[in-house]
Amino acid sequence: MLNTIVRNYPSYAFDRLVRHGFHPVLARIYAARGIEMPNQLEAEWPRLIPFPRLKNVSLMAARLADAIIAQKRLLIVADYDSDGATACAVGIRALRAFGATVDYLVPNRFEYGYGLTPEIVHLAAATVRPDILVTVDNGIASVEGVAEANRRGIQVFITDHHLPGDTLPDAAVIVNPNQAGCGFPSKHLAGVGVMFYLMWALRAELRTRGWFAPPRKEPNLASLLDLVALGTIADVVKLDDNNRILVHKGLQRIRHGRCCAGIHALLEVARRDFRRVSAYELGFILGPRLNAAGRLDDMGVGIQCLITDDAACASRIALQLDALNHKRREIEADMQTTALAMLENAFSAQYAQFPTSPAGNTTSLSLFDPSWHQGVIGILASRMKEKLHRPVIAFASGNDGELKGSGRSIPGFHLRDSLDLVSKRYPGLLRKFGGHAAAAGLTICASDFVKFRDAFEETAQALLTPADLKRIVETDGDLDESEMNLDLARRLDEQVWGQGFAQPTFIARFQVQEQRVIGEKHLKLKLQRCTEAACNHKSVKMDCSYEAILFSCNVPLPELIYAVYRLQVNEFKGNSSLQLVLDHWFQADAL
Repeated sequence: MLNTIVRNYPSYAFDRLVRHGFHPVLARIYAARGIEMPNQLEAEWPRLIPFPRLKNVSLMAARLADAIIAQKRLLIVADYDSDGATACAVGIRALRAFGATVDYLVPNRFEYGYGLTPEIVHLAAATVRPDILVTVDNGIASVEGVAEANRRGIQVFITDHHLPGDTLPDAAVIVNPNQAGCGFPSKHLAGVGVMFYLMWALRAELRTRGWFAPPRKEPNLASLLDLVALGTIADVVKLDDNNRILVHKGLQRIRHGRCCAGIHALLEVARRDFRRVSAYELGFILGPRLNAAGRLDDMGVGIQCLITDDAACASRIALQLDALNHKRREIEADMQTTALAMLENAFSAQYAQFPTSPAGNTTSLSLFDPSWHQGVIGILASRMKEKLHRPVIAFASGNDGELKGSGRSIPGFHLRDSLDLVSKRYPGLLRKFGGHAAAAGLTICASDFVKFRDAFEETAQALLTPADLKRIVETDGDLDESEMNLDLARRLDEQVWGQGFAQPTFIARFQVQEQRVIGEKHLKLKLQRCTEAACNHKSVKMDCSYEAILFSCNVPLPELIYAVYRLQVNEFKGNSSLQLVLDHWFQADAL
């Protein structure tokens, strides 16, 4: 049976929101997500945290302004995921609009690995010969790469949001909300958010210098918010008040048809209506297509899609990205099959020396197969983590006898900090590592896989309790029949939901009246809510019937179920109706 709990909320926040006119259902939903005052939900420019509060951003803006005026060559060194691609696109679009001479370089993950390495500095020096390197979504761990750039007389400006290590690179300037001494209230800016703030500061600096006197025009930075929204959602950072404003503004631009040609083309190839785009489309439809370039090919393709203003060019690239994403899904499916077979056939033998947890198996998983694709191991780790509710690190073969690992974690287990602990307990075991609480990357020697697996399991057992290993699904409780309506669904649809600001879900007992498979893998359902079951199970009060859908399931459901569901506005042939989307279900007691 699924373990479910109802989210708690402070009564004072609920009461305050109700007094301000919020519907009681909305009041309890928002109060459970840390909203105490109505103005926290306002998505207007004045509520954005001012850029001067971001440490070093004004200093970096001044140095960039000097470089633009002196016509120095700038080179953006990007990361190969959606956050890095959108951050690069924001930088390229804004800097060129400001009159800068700027190009970009994305390390090929299969040749150079992650970040600003000495090899990337060599490549940049041999091709572009930049005066200044600007990193986006990377660089905070690039100690050797920055040292090599300094040796060659190339300045390095680092913009990043990843957690710093014990030693910072000797860069000219570092902008990172998570660096020591930074008082920026939002520690959850994505890499693209950091770059947007830098461009905001740079525009202000150029404005004070009179740079935008005619015939130069001052760029409207709001035109970049579609990219900021995409990168923020795709990188799964917490949607705190500040990030929700950025995403809301970006979604508004997309819905009004004012997005860049690349985002419009990606929506078209995915057959999505730009007028109804939500955070879901950004995270699960556009993000994977953009990421596919970095996973299987070259993220430069994805960046080109985002910086071109030629609609025909954007459409051609979007089709290419869509094809790469289909290929990625096929590779991922094969890898999942291998991983599941590995667990079934060899799991107990591999981890025999460790006591099993009450949930069975072990506390963590470290998986490797020589056939696995380096660009897809992160997705594999994420899928296995969801299936087994354990921290998972999946490895693929790298260069020169190395293994490249990508990990995903569960609540209560800070993955980057746990790797730091492994590195301190076993010096030399990790060649490189970095990341966040929920996701991290690392490099080890291929011959050290078993040693790492055991060390990681030892650390996980020390830090996790049996309770941490039990998957718990949070809901917002039940709804009255009067509350399950199209109006509430529309109100919920207006808000930006995502990581750290979860989309509301509810739980109830239903009788399955009708069910049929659609699209070969989804269940279309007609459900009737059941309440007030008599002790003899012969008399049950039935509420209204509801149309519902259960995705990725083509197995018939039992007659009675408990379901965790969301309210959705279903648009069909110009008509709107209420539909329930089932996220989880389990069998209920018989009538």
